[in-house]
Amino acid sequence: MPRSFFVIIASLFICSGWTSDAYSQSGSIPTPESVLGFTVGADFEMATYEESIAYFKRLEAASPLLDLVEVGRTSEDRPFYLALISSADNLQNVERYREISLRLAHPEGLSDEEARNLAREGKAIVHIDGAVHASEVAAHQHTIQLAYDLLTSTDDPEIQAILDNVIFMLWPTLNPDGQTMVVQWYESNLGTPFETSSMPWLYQKYVGHDNNRDSYMLNMIESRVIGRTWRQWEPQIVYVHHQTAPFPSRIWLPPFDDPVGNRVHPLMARTVNTIGMLMAQALEERGQVGATHMAPFDAWYPGYIDYLPMLQNAAAFWTETALFRYATPRFYSISDLPADARDLRPESLYPSPWPGGWWRLRDAVEYMVTASTAVLDFAAKFRFDLLYNRYQAGRDAIRKYTEGPPYAWFIPQDQWDPVAPVELLRRLAFNGIRVSRLTSSVTHAGIEYPAGTWVIPMDQEYAELARTLLEVQVYPDLREYAGGPPKRPYDVSGWTLPLQFGVRVIEAVEPLTEAFLSALAPVEGEAGEWRSTGSGSDPAEEDHAPFDSVPGLGFDSDATAAGIVPPAGRLTGSGPALSIDAAQNNVFRAVNRAWREGGTVRFRAGEAGTIGPGAVGRYIITGLDRETMAEMVESLALRAVRSEPEGTTLPQPRIGLYRPWSASMDEGWTRWLLEQYDFAFSSIRNADFTSGPLLDRYDVVIFADYGARTIMEGFAPGSIPARYVGGIGQAGVRALDTFVSDGGTLVCLNGSSGFAIDVLDLPVRNVTTGLERGAFSASGSILEILVDPIHPVMAGMPSHAGILFSRSPVFTTTEGFTGTAMAVYQESGSPLLSGFLMGEEHINGYAAALDVRHGAGHVLLIGFKPQWRGQPFGSFRVLFNAALFHGRNAHDAEGTPGFWSAPSASKPDDGGR
Repeated sequence: MPRSFFVIIASLFICSGWTSDAYSQSGSIPTPESVLGFTVGADFEMATYEESIAYFKRLEAASPLLDLVEVGRTSEDRPFYLALISSADNLQNVERYREISLRLAHPEGLSDEEARNLAREGKAIVHIDGAVHASEVAAHQHTIQLAYDLLTSTDDPEIQAILDNVIFMLWPTLNPDGQTMVVQWYESNLGTPFETSSMPWLYQKYVGHDNNRDSYMLNMIESRVIGRTWRQWEPQIVYVHHQTAPFPSRIWLPPFDDPVGNRVHPLMARTVNTIGMLMAQALEERGQVGATHMAPFDAWYPGYIDYLPMLQNAAAFWTETALFRYATPRFYSISDLPADARDLRPESLYPSPWPGGWWRLRDAVEYMVTASTAVLDFAAKFRFDLLYNRYQAGRDAIRKYTEGPPYAWFIPQDQWDPVAPVELLRRLAFNGIRVSRLTSSVTHAGIEYPAGTWVIPMDQEYAELARTLLEVQVYPDLREYAGGPPKRPYDVSGWTLPLQFGVRVIEAVEPLTEAFLSALAPVEGEAGEWRSTGSGSDPAEEDHAPFDSVPGLGFDSDATAAGIVPPAGRLTGSGPALSIDAAQNNVFRAVNRAWREGGTVRFRAGEAGTIGPGAVGRYIITGLDRETMAEMVESLALRAVRSEPEGTTLPQPRIGLYRPWSASMDEGWTRWLLEQYDFAFSSIRNADFTSGPLLDRYDVVIFADYGARTIMEGFAPGSIPARYVGGIGQAGVRALDTFVSDGGTLVCLNGSSGFAIDVLDLPVRNVTTGLERGAFSASGSILEILVDPIHPVMAGMPSHAGILFSRSPVFTTTEGFTGTAMAVYQESGSPLLSGFLMGEEHINGYAAALDVRHGAGHVLLIGFKPQWRGQPFGSFRVLFNAALFHGRNAHDAEGTPGFWSAPSASKPDDGGR
């Protein structure tokens, strides 16, 4: 095993002989303007990531108080850096302080007195960054100024105390690719009418603004780099900068609004609330007015990069500083303020109202520098408390679940899709949750669990994170005002991973017996060096590996995650074809690989009245040699049968994914997911709709979750350079209508279904249209649908499945409908599985997904998000099957007779419409 990278860092410091005296004799620290050519925050000026890192390298060369560390690579293969800033003595002993931080974060076996001694010896480790959202530009510019200020203010007792007591992890940005993209876009339009126009592509390769909502899923490379680095350092504070504040305030600070996560240790919540108020005080002391707190930012969803660490017992939070557009200043008169804010009346949590005036990038930078410095000052003054409270929170979690339920979670290997639990458990393990496995069969609470069953013991320090992700969410019924509509969560209300993954888990509500504990063994694989883990030679290799079923890919930097592998592939039978049931997501990797290698694919629908994953449709591969098929089964952990060829031949479809210039996160997630499963597809831009018949180029066209205006109109003329203006327009609609009428398949996910219903005049109606939130509300919840697994688009789905419902349509049919329902909601009772739902009677008995015949083709209306943020493994196959639904497979498609009929018009759910 290679030496720890941190041992190498420590030895470099020792060999260099750097000391405080050496620093006092070092050369002068270069100013930002001497390197960048402008003052940080100057009007119309911003540094790209490359320019920022060039400046940090100059600082590193000039000062022994800063060390620049490459921690990974980005999606676009840029080097990903953080800067360690502290006293020279601290950096010489950085490995010891890192060890202390790790030991206190993982307190098993420590006594309180031992922990106190370590806390007295240790240094606070604080993460502050230049934002994850690249368009929030003040954040990545302020890190340049902040570093300079710290390195040149050592004669200030407050700064010296910070350097002596804190090891500061300053990330120039959490989105290197996006910083350069945004700055270059702004510079390309500077001085034109489009100076402040929106960028027509995402500022992260796939997911744009969603990059801060990926913390527990770790789908994006950057999420894994950050999460892995945290596990190597275990910072006590994580502070992520954002923009913009709720107008007209100038900066939003914790405390958060309600609801907040109900599994966070109160010490962490109190720490964050205290820091928020101290930041506000520091701003007031400097005359930086306009700080506010609480609304509108709640902390219910745990997937935020700046909140998930709370469930790992670190004080994590974000702030939101005011923003106009990029580096362009704006003047606000009193009349620009909301009417109820023009009297400038002080409020309890907004005591110094901002009166308006100029707002410049420099103003936002200065607010951020003040806030960041206040956090560092807090860490320096309360170093012992931060370190010891981190220990206490972990100790309390271990004690809580040693003494009370749930004592563990059991995850059997026998699952609907045998790879799905591996996908789930690897993510938990990468986030620091320990996973064990039964070495022999054991009975617990009257149920026998076979050898190989995975177990998450809850007597561990990150137990609350495990529980938060595995349990069912019950979002509180809060109202906007007394008697008013439900208060929506800032993000989603339910995310329960077993429901999204389609994985069966069992909660242990009785203590584990000695016999059970003696059969448990920790899951361990071989972890690579923390910084470079693929082959050990390329720092980017592990980071760029996908999170998929193949053992080791994307997980090698964590021993537990690397050791979680699916049951070995199983191949039975003796025929010339390879038959794989559609319940396994990896069947789609196999199908796409078969086409690449010249094989033939067939599809056989399931049969009515049969049950189990093997009876819900199968893909059959022929034309490959036996060795290739066997290797495919082994590498993808498939359960497969050698059989005779059967079913309908399925030609490889020509797939087009609509990609509007009004950049869409949902399109990005869809694109990412199709790539992960090796689909061949093309992006379709607006002009492509009128560049000849679509059917000459595509068999299947996919629309992700877009609104009708995005599709039809896009950017308005004059708001952006002309080549990015507009949507598909009426000409595109006509082309799309002809495409479907002549035999093509149009796939509409969630909101785009409404577009298709309207422009293609489909005999379908969304029954939730027009319902007030006081009558119907389901904000980002997991609902249960009843599935017709006989329909090819639902092949592989269980008869009852959980789906992510978020501003989703619910369908009924009208006169002239030809087609079939693919999934429906139950006739009565609540379909809620996790989150919040009010007004279920308005959707009971209606359809969640329809296959609508339109001429010779099909429009697939999927009224949910089967690919939401790359999370619902249990419904990915709906998108994948839809992408393959064309030709004879679509022409011959039939559902189960009598599966659904539209409720009568008298059903009381129309709300008077």
